[in-house]
Amino acid sequence: MSKLCVVGTGYVGLVTGTCFADLGNDVTCLDVDHTRIEKLKQGQMPIYEPGLEQLVERNVQAGRLRFSTDYPEALANAEYAFIAVGTPSGNDGEADLQYVRAAAEAIADHVDWPIIVINKSTVPVGTGDWVADVIKEKRGNRPLEFSVVSNPEFLREGSAINDFMIPDRVVLGSLHKEAAEKVAALYQPLRCTIMITDLRTAEMVKYASNAFLATRISFINEIANICEELGADVSEVARGMGYDKRIGPSFLDAGLGWGGSCFPKDVKALEHMAVLHGTHPQLLQAVMEINRNQRRRAVMKLRKALGSLQGKTIGVLGISFKPNTDDIRDAPAIEIIHLLQNEGARIRAYDPQAMENAAKVFSHVELCDNAYSVAENADALLLATQWNEFSQLDFTKIHDAMKTPVLLDGRNLWDADTMKKLGFKYIGMGRAVNGNTGKD
Repeated sequence: MSKLCVVGTGYVGLVTGTCFADLGNDVTCLDVDHTRIEKLKQGQMPIYEPGLEQLVERNVQAGRLRFSTDYPEALANAEYAFIAVGTPSGNDGEADLQYVRAAAEAIADHVDWPIIVINKSTVPVGTGDWVADVIKEKRGNRPLEFSVVSNPEFLREGSAINDFMIPDRVVLGSLHKEAAEKVAALYQPLRCTIMITDLRTAEMVKYASNAFLATRISFINEIANICEELGADVSEVARGMGYDKRIGPSFLDAGLGWGGSCFPKDVKALEHMAVLHGTHPQLLQAVMEINRNQRRRAVMKLRKALGSLQGKTIGVLGISFKPNTDDIRDAPAIEIIHLLQNEGARIRAYDPQAMENAAKVFSHVELCDNAYSVAENADALLLATQWNEFSQLDFTKIHDAMKTPVLLDGRNLWDADTMKKLGFKYIGMGRAVNGNTGKD
């Protein structure tokens, strides 16, 4: 059993700390947010993540997992200190490292024994060296035996526990190979591929991975837009592409684009780093522009279908940026709703998990209890998030409830022919089915 302190109980920190506890380690998760820690002690989760509440409860009861706001208590005898705090975007896309600095300084203040500091937060390339400098500067003339290891996270919201326990790979970077090997030992029970490299390369692996996945999504969305003009169906195009082993099927679902807490922040941060160091990241800039354009295209499609959006009631199904999470950060639905409101539309919306978060950011949006209430007297219905329950709706009931049966399937979830047979005007993303471009 190893003694771990995880600084930060956000998405990454809470999942990381809980999963390490489940592997048999002694873990204390620390956060300066007293309210969050008190709720965690009472078993109340700050985020929605399938299976997390049960995993936390099991490890708390087993005595392997604790929560604290006190650095001396949380760090006492810790062999490893994971920094898993937020790194929000600044005005130009740069990562804000104030919370990373605060955590590093606190570790320097309260530790007087050999320790390995692990950067779990997504941080700019070079942050590992910077954290080491922060700790040395804070210690002054009191030397501390420590090493810094970069250990980027690859947790997908909605499947984070599975991603931690059955990872594609674990990436570790350090100037001290022995320290990286000790961190690797923590992951040994997972029997996964462990890559050990230098600090900056490990940090870059995270940004490059997310930027590549975002690029795939933007690419298929650009293909979808071309498909609409040429009379092809992007869903079939993507299926045909996916059979090629060099390409594969993942992240080739055309729709409203990517959002969430990672892709937007990481692509923007990588673009900022590239510009700052004199390169010209044309592809990254295009990836972001295509993503923004998908949201505008959704509004354009609704405007075209209804003639005008002024005074029209638009129902929105799904608010979270993806299924199985309550996270609405940079969710396509958020921007689309604002764009629709700017054109005079009235909005109703429903999401299976994100209603509480939605209520904090929306004004003049009617938040409903279910999909059928959203459809009541609506001029159009927009699917923004592909929650499984939206594939199981009674569409005859939906059709009869709507004022005009217009469906904009922003995730290509529904079968176009079935919807048309039920009497809907069906609009997909890049789905000009049977050679019909939709240009009446």
